[in-house]
Amino acid sequence: MDYVTLSNGVRMPRLGYGVYQVTPEEAARCVRDAIAVGYRSIDTAQSYFNEEGVGEAIADCGVPRGDLFVTTKVWVSNAGEQAAEASIDRSLRRLRLEYLDLLLIHQPFGDYYGTWRAMERALKAGKVRAIGVSNFYPDRLVDLCRNVEVVPMVNQVETHVFQQQREAHAVMDKYGVRHESWGPFAEGRKDFFKTPALVEIGQAHGKSPAQVALRFLIQSDVIVIPKSTHRDRMEQNLDVFDFTLSPDEMARIRALDEGQSLFFSHYDPATVEFILDYAKGKQM
Repeated sequence: MDYVTLSNGVRMPRLGYGVYQVTPEEAARCVRDAIAVGYRSIDTAQSYFNEEGVGEAIADCGVPRGDLFVTTKVWVSNAGEQAAEASIDRSLRRLRLEYLDLLLIHQPFGDYYGTWRAMERALKAGKVRAIGVSNFYPDRLVDLCRNVEVVPMVNQVETHVFQQQREAHAVMDKYGVRHESWGPFAEGRKDFFKTPALVEIGQAHGKSPAQVALRFLIQSDVIVIPKSTHRDRMEQNLDVFDFTLSPDEMARIRALDEGQSLFFSHYDPATVEFILDYAKGKQM
């Protein structure tokens, strides 16, 4: 496994296992399988409603806690200093952990400055080893970086071959923030796994389109957390460190970039209203 070093010296696996849309009933089994095949980084969130299953798997996986890297995220309904602080403790209880390796603000809405202050305190108290954000576009990331004591160490944003986030990546680099991808397979949209460039490059290396897509992001200095509920695909997604894409292959994949989301824009008022309305009815 390759690692990246965050700005505070914490080492984070370059490839992890994400549990977005993994049901609470499946979470424990999936995380056990992921750890068994070699994953050491597990990414969950309060809004996924599967922290308990993740915690169950971690508790009985047989891998020392210090060898695992566990991430969760504070949801919008827990925004604000006091609410976030209480939610961090709830997440620790659900995950059966004494500390988190990475804690993120899930969305850039609500009183996320209050949330950040609670996270800074959690960092100082040893409840978390690193803190960061998710879905922060460059403008909000810069504003946050310029107005907090501890600069975010990670920003997890939609990133895949059709939305490569190169401008956002440059801003993250400027502020020492590590770029992490959610949706590295674009959830299969645009016939992702039949993309000619990914198929043809994969054939040249004896790899699948999914493996080529992950390798492209890794070589672009992006952390990836692919999700699958199938053990064989978990193994395949992890098997991307034994080949290298050539400059020509990288350029061919870079040309796929459309520069826009395949899901939603955080600049769209309707998206903001949807997330805030959803958060209002979901206590986590």
